[in-house]
Amino acid sequence: MTHINLDELTHLQAINKKLGAGYHICEQDKVMWQELDQHIDAYSALFNALGHDLKHDSRGFYYFASDESTPNMGKISRAIALTIYILIEHFANTGKDPMRALFDEVNDLELMQTLVQINKHLFDQLEIFSGSDLRKDVYLRMVRLGLAREVEGGFLLQAPIHRYIDALIEVNEETYITEDEE
Repeated sequence: MTHINLDELTHLQAINKKLGAGYHICEQDKVMWQELDQHIDAYSALFNALGHDLKHDSRGFYYFASDESTPNMGKISRAIALTIYILIEHFANTGKDPMRALFDEVNDLELMQTLVQINKHLFDQLEIFSGSDLRKDVYLRMVRLGLAREVEGGFLLQAPIHRYIDALIEVNEETYITEDEE
C-alpha cells in the first residue's frame, strides 16, 4: 500500500477539479503536470481510493479513464472525433504530413470554415453549420478538456488528441476486419 502524504500534494485540489471535469493534464500545464509526475504513485492510490482510474499516457498526458456513457458526452466526443478525422484528411489532401500538421498548424477560423463547407453533410448532423459553430461547439470544448489550447489566431491541438486518433484507428481496423470476413 502506498503511503500518501497529503502535505506533499500541494496542487491536489486543482488537479482533482481539472481531472474530475474531464480535463487532460499535459506538459503545457507545467505546475500540475510536474506535481503529477513527481507524485504519481500517491495520486494514483488516492484517486483509486476515491473511485477514479488515473491514467498516464506515455505520449505526455494524464486523465481519468471513463466509460463515456452519457448521451451528452457522446455527442461532444463524436463532434471532436469527426473534427480530428476531417483535419487529418484535409492535411493529407493538401499534401502535408497529417500527423505533423495536426499538432503544428494553428487551426484558425478560415480553416474551420473550410472544413465545415467541405464536409457540410457530416457537420449538419451535429448541428454545426459554420466555422464559428465549429469554434464554439468543438474547439472551445477541446480547450476545456485539455485537448487544445487557444493561441493567437486560433487553436493548437495538444497530445491528448492521441486518444481520439487511437479510437479512429481502432474503428478503422474493425471496419477492415468486418469487410474481409464478408
